[in-house]
Amino acid sequence: MYKYELHCHTGDVSLCAKISPEDLVRRYDKAGYSGLVLTNHFSPMTFWRTGMFATKKQIARYLSAYDRIRAFAGTDFTALLGLELRHYGTVNDYLVYGVDESWLLTQTDMLFWNEKKMSERLHGRGYLVYQAHPFRPMFRRCDPLLLDGVEVFNGHTEMPGNAQALAWARFHKKAMISGSDTHREEDPISGGICTDVRIRSNEDLLSVLRSEQYRLLGEFAV
Repeated sequence: MYKYELHCHTGDVSLCAKISPEDLVRRYDKAGYSGLVLTNHFSPMTFWRTGMFATKKQIARYLSAYDRIRAFAGTDFTALLGLELRHYGTVNDYLVYGVDESWLLTQTDMLFWNEKKMSERLHGRGYLVYQAHPFRPMFRRCDPLLLDGVEVFNGHTEMPGNAQALAWARFHKKAMISGSDTHREEDPISGGICTDVRIRSNEDLLSVLRSEQYRLLGEFAV
């Protein structure tokens, strides 16, 4: 079985994180994971220095963390690019999988999308979209028809919030994922998925997530 993290951050991009790309890989490799999806915050907080829009230069800087992780990881540890996306006018966060670097460099207006446009644009690319930690204070639940699934275990969310997310996902019959939401060296590695399929690429990841042939890691694993 192979373990993969679906929600983690590095301090060179996510302002709330304090771990380097290299140390992130070291931690997950030591914990027995076969790979991770880097989901740094693509949000107004990340791009506040450039005004309202995310410039191509700033998106390239955003991608530099992924480039460092991929270079350090080598061939035995899988490193893939994802997003934790937040738009203007909301505190909701969305985990996006399957992201292509060249496409992301052109998305200077993505912070202005609403949920409907997000769903249309990302699904039009074949990407998958999951609401992250939907029962944190001040968060609201997205229309489930716009989502592929829900993060039902989050390592930075209190137990009642994870339990509510699990119940909400079951009620709406949505796919479920899990993530440690790692920000710092001392954060516990507690989430992700476990699968008997080796994930080497975005195509592999999307295939595994769509098939739901995986086991959730975390206290609310099902």
